[in-house]
Amino acid sequence: MLIHVCFMDYRRFAVRLFRMAAEQGQTNIVSTGVEEPLDLIRLSLDERIYVKMRNDREVRGRLHAFDQHLNMILSQVEETVTTVELDEENFEEMHKQTKRQIPMLFVRGDAIILVAPPLRHT
Repeated sequence: MLIHVCFMDYRRFAVRLFRMAAEQGQTNIVSTGVEEPLDLIRLSLDERIYVKMRNDREVRGRLHAFDQHLNMILSQVEETVTTVELDEENFEEMHKQTKRQIPMLFVRGDAIILVAPPLRHT
């Protein structure tokens, strides 16, 4: 319920912002078609996305489908699993990354922490 209330406050704020811009003659503000949080995911259909998951897992792949629970079907997936090992000699943490390629993957929504366009390394 709290999320819904916050979202409704955001919606009212956005409407007010657009009205104020129109009154001031600012016409360069563009509507993205985003009215609900899942609309951001909808705009990423058939695009490559980055998904951060529980247990130090990350996947990057092309989004084919999703539902209201954030279950997703991804293709051309690269999964990265980060494990932390303790060096017994000097007690330092060593982060080890394991990567694998998966042609098609179903991701359960309750494992997802974050969804974003893929990170671009420059």
